[in-house]
Amino acid sequence: MAIENSVIVPAYHERLNIKPLTTRLFAALGNDLSKQTELVFVDDNSQDGSVEEVDALRQQGFNVRIIVRTDERGLSSAVLRGFRDAQGQYLVCMDADLQHPPESVPALLTSLRTHAFVLGTRYAPGVGIDKDWPLYRRVISSGARLMARPLTVASDPMSGFFGLQKRYLDAARPGDVNAQGFKIALDLLVKLQLPAHNAIGEVPFSFGVRTEGESKLSGKVMIQYVQQLRELYVYKFGANNLVLFLVFWAVLCLYGLRQLALAAHAL
Repeated sequence: MAIENSVIVPAYHERLNIKPLTTRLFAALGNDLSKQTELVFVDDNSQDGSVEEVDALRQQGFNVRIIVRTDERGLSSAVLRGFRDAQGQYLVCMDADLQHPPESVPALLTSLRTHAFVLGTRYAPGVGIDKDWPLYRRVISSGARLMARPLTVASDPMSGFFGLQKRYLDAARPGDVNAQGFKIALDLLVKLQLPAHNAIGEVPFSFGVRTEGESKLSGKVMIQYVQQLRELYVYKFGANNLVLFLVFWAVLCLYGLRQLALAAHAL
């Protein structure tokens, strides 16, 4: 049976998560959908046994493979490399750390049949994304969404759990998509020529808990995001309207200060 779907997982030192992710994903897909789906890890030369782990899973009958990159690094470029090498026309990206539930992948693939782009959203009714997060994480998350609001109508453009039809990526102009950007879904939402109507689908999911590996959130990551936003504002609105970016940056700072003040008052 021909491969229609490709699930791309950028990875670096994620060997311990490869087997549980693979087994959970194919169990969620079921027999028929599994035959149409490949799982592709894009590893930045971890040299931690990830290649051997994937080979063992292949020998067990799972349609999984691994691309090991030695010439470049980075999350966004890994995702794009996987998308370009994918056999399927319906692409899903998810993290290797199991914070994106493999059980939600079938819903994303179903939505991709009627939408050009699908986002796993953490901001849907009944989804408690940040109820257990510390205050600074909630401020960062809400502020980051606020900053991206003029760029897209998507409720969760920061999500790394998303899918798209490959033909829209293939139609992108060379060099348009930023392989060095931090949030690749946001970059694609802004730069791909998506249809005017019914372009974006959303699938609610609850953020899981990382069990192995290390969190990627850091001050450097936040700086990269601000730099990416500046580039996207210029791309969409032109350099003369860069003042919009500065205005929203000011709003974000005020929002953060207000949230911190409210939290301090509640103590």
